[in-house]
Amino acid sequence: MDETAKGDVAHVDEGRVDAATGAFVAHRNLLFTVAYEMLGSAADAEDVLQETWLRWTGVDLEEVRDQRAYLVRITTRQALSRLRTLGRRRESYVGPWLPEPLLTTPDVADDVELADSVSMAMLLVLETLGPTERAVFVLREVFDLGYDEIADAVGKAPATVRQIAHRARAHVASRRPREAVSADEKKDAVEAFRQATLTGDLQGLLDVLAPDVVMLTDGGGVVVAALEPFVGVDTVAGLLSRMSGPVTLESAEVNGNPALMLYRDGELDAVIGVHVQDGKVKGLYVVRNPEKLSGVQRETTLSR
Repeated sequence: MDETAKGDVAHVDEGRVDAATGAFVAHRNLLFTVAYEMLGSAADAEDVLQETWLRWTGVDLEEVRDQRAYLVRITTRQALSRLRTLGRRRESYVGPWLPEPLLTTPDVADDVELADSVSMAMLLVLETLGPTERAVFVLREVFDLGYDEIADAVGKAPATVRQIAHRARAHVASRRPREAVSADEKKDAVEAFRQATLTGDLQGLLDVLAPDVVMLTDGGGVVVAALEPFVGVDTVAGLLSRMSGPVTLESAEVNGNPALMLYRDGELDAVIGVHVQDGKVKGLYVVRNPEKLSGVQRETTLSR
């Protein structure tokens, strides 16, 4: 091959890579959100995106009619494979497993459906679904993909996907929060909880916590954390009112919802996801595992 021909080939290859890169970058936030909702882990979602990119660069773009759908399909397949592996790992996880928290941009909270779908409470509900059920539910209910598109992504017939979607929807509906809560109501409850915790105000905690409040702590066997949930207002309020040592609690927007960042001696010690229902704090999700705290060092943009 002469030098001119080699240059032409190189030019074509560079153009194809540039087109592939442009398409991937344009949909990256969407792809990350798909992977994260399926996995509950930002680190694993990033790995899935790397695998998606490697496969995408080998695709003949001229044969792709819908780049967004094609990329979502690759991402879903990679996430499904990883989800099955993670399921086996989580069976041996030390103590309660909680999703990896993300510091999210303000626009996520503005999209009520997206904020609900990435909340700590919802991600824990999604953990109770099987891998394929979770993929189908996320793609249909959150991203509004058609059954044919989902069928291509999960390797099932469209009729089967419809049945899976119906089962998954019923499963989630029986476990998800019963009613919508306004943004102001969430913020007010979280702020009342923050003040009462900082001051050790037992009565204030009793007032803001729901009678059946549940607190989960995730240390992953790396740092000290309870191996079982704390249940009930008296137990949780008593525990929080006796918190040892000087701490700082800063408000933050985590997973599209008001949350708290707990600092000890200036170092981030935990992220506390807060689930509010009927104006009361019903769920507390305390992530202390240091391997899960990198996602709150900078804002993550999610999209649908």
